[in-house]
Order: sequence, then C-alpha cells, then structure tokens
Amino acid sequence: MTRLGRLAGALLALCLAATAEADDLGQTVWITGAYSFSDELGGFTITGAGGQGTADNPFVITQEVNSASPITMVIRAQRPVRPLDYSGEFPNGFTYFRIQVVNNSGLAWVECEFELQEILNKPSVFGDGLSFDQRRTDTTTISSDAFDTWSRDFEPYDKLLFTNGKVDPLGAASFSFLVTDFTPKRTFYLVFDPRIPFS
Repeated sequence: MTRLGRLAGALLALCLAATAEADDLGQTVWITGAYSFSDELGGFTITGAGGQGTADNPFVITQEVNSASPITMVIRAQRPVRPLDYSGEFPNGFTYFRIQVVNNSGLAWVECEFELQEILNKPSVFGDGLSFDQRRTDTTTISSDAFDTWSRDFEPYDKLLFTNGKVDPLGAASFSFLVTDFTPKRTFYLVFDPRIPFS
C-alpha cells in the first residue's frame, strides 16, 4: 500500500471512530468503540463522543446540561459482550469514562452525582454486578477538575458524589471514573444529578 493509501485509510478510521446517527425516532445517537450513547430521555444534549472505553483511551462524552434536574444517558452495546476481551473492540465489563459537562442550567452547581442503573429508574443493587469499581476501596480512576473530593455509595444505589467544588452557569467540568459490570448487560443507564445551593 502506498503512503497516500495508508494516510487515507488512517483518516477514514479516524472519521469512523465516532459517528452520530439518527435513530428511528429522529434522536441523535453517538457511536464510538463498542457502545452507543444517547440523550433520548431529554434534559441534555450530547455534543460529542470518542474513545474506546479503555484505560489508555477512555470514552470521552461531551454534553450540555440544560436543567438542574437529573438527566439520564442511555448506553447500549453495539457489539457482542466478551468479558475477557480487553482490546476495546467489544464490551467486557470494564469501561473507563471521562464525562465533560457544560452547565447550561442557569444555576450554579455545588455538587454533582452520578448513578448507575441496569433497569431505568430502579436502583442498581449489589447482585447486578454494576458499580463504580465497587471491588476496590481506594481507586485512582475517579477524579474531577471542578471538585476536590468524592464518595461512593453502593447500597441500595450505585452512586458517585463529587463535592467541594463548583460549576458556574456556562462553566464546564470534567469527571473521570471506571464502571465495572461483572454480569455485563447490553443496555445500562448513567444518571447525572447536578446539585444547586440551598437558599
């Protein structure tokens, strides 16, 4: 293959790495790696997606949140689940995320919480295997550029709360974490709940 051919192939692979498609209802669905990401449940807009979900190449999901109420992202596997495959080409139960959020709610956020659900609007329990890296008591995979501290709550929910910080209106924040699922399902949900100051 010529150098020009290799360059064209590399550019094509880069363009295909993250694509936005319309589903049957006209909603935009972002596909990258082995998963798709959707804002179909409303309250926010996904503006970009990339990565493979691995430690070296996490999923980077950029979104604009238009309310101070909880919003839910729908995450679906686009390929068969292969629990022992760590290539990033297939869902395997270990998924690294960096969520980049723009605050379009018009209110300051003083805390931000994430919650995992296998069934929409139902708490994730210990037996479903889904958590924010629950098997480790101390982890370096959790961080934020806007909040200094975090805590996890596993029963009866799987929640990750970021505190000691602030995101002003039109400001942005980034959150990184590892999601583990020892009984991987093809669809799960990530709820984002920004907290405003109490008056």
